Amino acid sequence: MGNIKIGCETYTWAMSGDKYKNKLEHILSVMSKSGFKSIEPDTGFMNGFTDPKVFKEALDRNNIELSVLCHVEDWRNPKETDQEKRNADQWIEFMKHFPEAILLLVQMPGENRDNLEERQQNLLSCVNEIATRATGEGIVCSYHPNSPQGSIYRTEEDYKILLNGLNSNVIKYTPDVGHMAKGGMDPLKVIKEYRDIVNCVHYKDMFIDGRWAQMGDGIIDFEGITTYLKETDFEGWIIVEDECDEAITDPDGVTEQDGIYIEKVLRPLL
Repeated sequence: MGNIKIGCETYTWAMSGDKYKNKLEHILSVMSKSGFKSIEPDTGFMNGFTDPKVFKEALDRNNIELSVLCHVEDWRNPKETDQEKRNADQWIEFMKHFPEAILLLVQMPGENRDNLEERQQNLLSCVNEIATRATGEGIVCSYHPNSPQGSIYRTEEDYKILLNGLNSNVIKYTPDVGHMAKGGMDPLKVIKEYRDIVNCVHYKDMFIDGRWAQMGDGIIDFEGITTYLKETDFEGWIIVEDECDEAITDPDGVTEQDGIYIEKVLRPLL
């Protein structure tokens, strides 16, 4: 497989509401059986596993490693709120026990894009500061933009502001190929343009009408993107974050099918 490994995100189970919120061990088992090598949990799934020792034991039981920890906040102000800072510092402390993993920062989309320029700069200020603290503790960081209508970084113009505003000395970039397509961009083109700061990649599929598709059923060129990453000696994680409608009722089944697609289509490219 070379240096590219493929992991799985917990958002596929988040689509079912709270049904799987306290079932992280079950999720780990499904990921492992589906052929995934790692987990990227949203911190909302870490209830009962905030002790690094307990979490490490659960990972080992399922032959899974932690590749990425996803931390989501609002970050609406020029500086972190007291609570936001406490939350970030809690996870920075946690990540010190997983030095090979990435702390991934993601902003919760707002209701709209009002006061866009101010909100964009506030976000940059907060995540650059968090990443500076984390880097000082030996932790690798990355930022993941998204594409709902209230996202402040969702178009090509937005991305230029974001990716030129991140302090690349302390925080890199996680392109999500589905979110880029949803924002009207060519995912491979963006990855090529900012390849030097890419340290993780999220895979999700999309139909031509903008609805999320199960992996392999939509228009995203996973084969082309994977080939390019391989050719440019990418050494990070590809993380599958399937958001298709089927995941609302059957996240386990969707994940198993994604594993089959990866084995048949993507694994030979690695």
